Amino acid sequence: MPKMVLLAEYVAINGNDLSTYAKKAELAVKVEEKETTTYGSLGWKESLGGLKSGDLGLEFLQDVAAAALDSIMWPLLGTVVSFEVRASNAPVGTSNPKYTGSVLISGWNPIQGSVGDEASVGISYPTSGAVTRATA
Repeated sequence: MPKMVLLAEYVAINGNDLSTYAKKAELAVKVEEKETTTYGSLGWKESLGGLKSGDLGLEFLQDVAAAALDSIMWPLLGTVVSFEVRASNAPVGTSNPKYTGSVLISGWNPIQGSVGDEASVGISYPTSGAVTRATA
């Protein structure tokens, strides 16, 4: 069974490669469960898939220098922008698919942490529209 260790994830928001700031990226997609159980189901629950949705969870090391992370993300607040994530920054292929779509930049935490902590930003964005998987 193949195994993988994440060493160089690729994370881009609005066309900006933010991989050098990223410590963690999680893309979760799901489908609403719509119960369709009837008396004809003979006591077994039946379900159909409804609307699809997703969340892009990110953790960054903060950088407030000019042209760095904070100055890239701050102007995006409240907008819907593109994203791309891959398990590796290697070229896209059958063993390194890319996941793309759009997210609503629904928040930003420019200052987060306690005394002695690294300056980091943990945030999650809802997807907007379809999330696609491609190998080319």
